[in-house]
Amino acid sequence: MDAQDSKNIIDSTDDEILAVAHPLWEDLVRYSNKGQYGKFIRKFSYNLLIGLNEVELGKQFAKSELTRNLSSDYDYLGIIRRGQHVTVLYKVTSTKREGEWLGRLVLGYEDGEVRIFGASVF
Repeated sequence: MDAQDSKNIIDSTDDEILAVAHPLWEDLVRYSNKGQYGKFIRKFSYNLLIGLNEVELGKQFAKSELTRNLSSDYDYLGIIRRGQHVTVLYKVTSTKREGEWLGRLVLGYEDGEVRIFGASVF
């Protein structure tokens, strides 16, 4: 195992994590709203991509009123550190539906680069 493989994101400061997380979250919202699935998944980890049923996810992605109409405004709620990953939580809204949702972005290192290991809005 080389030095890059031994990096653990939970050792990063909140500011270091957020400097990466916020732009990744903003990209996910932008590409989700535009229906640009290829750009949406471009920072996903290899294991996340392998585990996805891309046909079903693609259908869900194309038809979801919520995930196709997320507001670009969000409130950062906090970071949870666990194992080799951090979960960054956001309060999000929709431009078409009333109410608030919880956004979740799971980040960790893969091949020395911060990648997305999970992302959801619920």
